[in-house]
This record gives sequence, C-alpha cells and structure tokens, in this order.
Amino acid sequence: MQFGIFDQNDRGSLPLADQYEQRLRLAELYEAVGFDRYHMSEHHATPLSMAPSPSVFMAALAQRTRRLRLCPLVYLLPIYHPLRLAEEICMLDHLSRGRFEFGVGRGASPHELAAYGVDAAIAPQMYAESLEIIRAFFAAGESLSYEGRFWQLDDVPVEIRPLQQPQPPQWYALASPDSTVWPARNGVNVLCGGPVARVRAVTDRYRAEWRAAHPQGLPEGAMEPRIGVNRYILVADTDREALELGRAAWPVFYRHFMKLWHKHGTQPVNAKLPPDFDQLLASEHAIAGSSSTVRDQLVRQVSEGGLNYLIGNFTFGGLAQADVAASVRLFAAEVMPALRALSPVPA
Repeated sequence: MQFGIFDQNDRGSLPLADQYEQRLRLAELYEAVGFDRYHMSEHHATPLSMAPSPSVFMAALAQRTRRLRLCPLVYLLPIYHPLRLAEEICMLDHLSRGRFEFGVGRGASPHELAAYGVDAAIAPQMYAESLEIIRAFFAAGESLSYEGRFWQLDDVPVEIRPLQQPQPPQWYALASPDSTVWPARNGVNVLCGGPVARVRAVTDRYRAEWRAAHPQGLPEGAMEPRIGVNRYILVADTDREALELGRAAWPVFYRHFMKLWHKHGTQPVNAKLPPDFDQLLASEHAIAGSSSTVRDQLVRQVSEGGLNYLIGNFTFGGLAQADVAASVRLFAAEVMPALRALSPVPA
C-alpha cells in the first residue's frame, strides 16, 4: 500500500506568493511523515487552480524535497506541443533525480480547452496523437519524425532523454471499467473515484486486463501498477471538529470548482461533486472525523475497493495551514499504519 497527496491549489485568502510558499512547506511535511507521491491537477482560467503550470510548480517541488515522487495528474495534452512537453518531462526527471512521473488526459472542461482555442470535439484525437508522439520521443534514436493531423516533426534531433529508462512511470485517470483496457495492457498506473462499488468494478477489470496482457506475471524486480482512488480527507481530534472544518471549507472549494461551469450554464459530465459537505461524505468522496473514524472507514474502502494506492486531498477551500498540518500528522501517525498492514490484492 502506498500513499499520495493530491492538491488542486485552489484560490486561498493569502497573497499568491505566500500561498505557493505555504504549499511548498506542506510538501516538505508530506515527505517527512511518509507520503510516497505528490500529485497536482492542471486547470486554466479558474480559481480551482492557482498553479496552472504543473511543470513550473513541480520544478520548485523538486528543489524542496528529496524523496517524494512528483506526478502531475494530469497534463492536458491537447494544449501542449508534444515535443515541448516531452522535453519538459525529461528536464523534470533530471531535476528531481529520477523522482518524476506523469499523468495524461484530454481535459474534462471544454471551457478550459476553449480558452486555448481547442475545440473539445477534437480534443480526444489531439490527445491520442500527442501521446503517440511523446512515447515515440522517449523511444527515439538520434532524431524523431512524425506526420500527423495536428503535429508534424521532420527529423528533429533528440538531445535530451529522461533519467528513468525507458521513460518515467505514467498515470491515467479514469471513470469506468471499460477505460481500464489501454492502461492495464500498457502497465500504466490508474486513478479512479466514486463510491466503493464502482471503484471495485474498475480495479477488478484492470487486474483482469493486466493478467491477460501479462500471463507470465511481473518481471523480476518490477512493481505492480498502482491502482488508486482519490479522497478528500480531514482528520481532527474529534468527529465534530473535523465535520465543522469540512462544512466550512467545502462551499468555498465548490464555488471554485463550479465557477466556469456556472459562467457558461453547463455541468461537468464525469467529475460531478455535491455542493454540500455531508452529501460529499455520503457519496464516499470524502472522509472526515477522528483518527479512529477515518481509519475504520478507509480500511473498509481500501479492502472492499481492491486498492493498492490511496490519494488524499487534505487542503481545499481555504483550510488553515495549521489545520491541514494537524490533519496530515494525525493521518500519518494513526491511520497510515493500519492501511499499510492490509494484505495486498493479488494481480
């Protein structure tokens, strides 16, 4: 069992320079208490993210941490030139001395894509072509040529390669069992969400597809791909205190999450969240309470969900840094050990 952090870095009350510094100090805490990875999203033209460039923020994180692995979830491939992004991934892998991983996606918000002049109707085709170029770049010899619909490369020299060979570990976010086929067959780590029953359908399908593609099992020394879930987590001394913090913070985060959708009179398709914190708890997207409450709920969810990876979003909606730090420390000391002790689900 491994543990990750997810941070949207939504708008807070501090000046932005101070918010960045606060997040960097929290990353140092995450590393110190034993988290394995730091994940962040990519969003544009919305207070949902005040760090719209994952590569820039990850470069700062690479200098403030030594063990924590760093992984954007996800790069929005349709808005990047794939050659530029492949080179950035290589740079970040070296800056972090081989701690970099990356997730890829097409973008959940058509409004954010439109801000970059990308038509959401063709984003899936742009995503597929971009990913093909990026993977070809990592496997290329001295140069790379590619003739596509959206991008063309003519004998472009390849002067930089990732530190991790053949490439840094890759991630993919998904919402349904049918979406597991490609990542499972290619050994790509996955992140899903939703209630435990839906999560278990995803993890079962992923493992079935993985076994079909890898009948000989894992190569010697290789690790089973991470199959994870993301949860908003608040740990406090008492259930009441955690619920009060969550109920105060969540409406702020929800306004940030929905601002662009409300502006355009639309609704998210897959990434739907309720406006009320108690509804969020009931949907199993969040867990809040004392250490024992959070531990018991997560032990059940991880066991029933067939998971080997848990990502916690501990800071959202302007939660005070002291409350976030206290929550993280309680989680690491009193929840994490019980989850690490769970028997792994076989591949």
